[in-house]
Amino acid sequence: MTQATWEKSAQTSANQVRSKRSDRWKFMLGGMLILGAAIYLIVANTVGGARYFITVDELLGDPSYIGETVRISGAVIGESIAYDTSDPAKPVIEFNISHIDPDAPDLALALHESVKNPTLNRLPIRVENQAMPDLLQNEAQAILSGYLGEDGIFHANELLLKCPSRFEEALPDQSIAGEA
Repeated sequence: MTQATWEKSAQTSANQVRSKRSDRWKFMLGGMLILGAAIYLIVANTVGGARYFITVDELLGDPSYIGETVRISGAVIGESIAYDTSDPAKPVIEFNISHIDPDAPDLALALHESVKNPTLNRLPIRVENQAMPDLLQNEAQAILSGYLGEDGIFHANELLLKCPSRFEEALPDQSIAGEA
């Protein structure tokens, strides 16, 4: 009977060690690429989204914004609100906003002062294909996404409204504190 023996050659063992090292290197390189991509996405989105909106003064003061999609904020001037439903398929909302001081500590007061001050920059707004929002009223804060046209009108495709007076907390009845 013949006897068969199997021996591991030194060559085969060395190839396996090299193969394990190259596999580790591949996993480390892949992990580094994934980590680098994740860090890049976090930094790019943080820097790009650091500002929620620009002011009316900033928009009107920089001609490079003309035609660019931006998000702006301003105080709604109530007497300028017009809602055109002559074409029911394409209703149009038009109104003006005025500049709000972004560093004002009291938003309600800043909105009030902004609307009452005729020397502040004002911007005409046009919003198409939207129903008239309930919160579109005098001294509401409007946050709009869209672009400033060559005609000087801001063409908004998104309209968000905040009315600080509607969300103020009511003070508790002071007479209860005086009773014992």
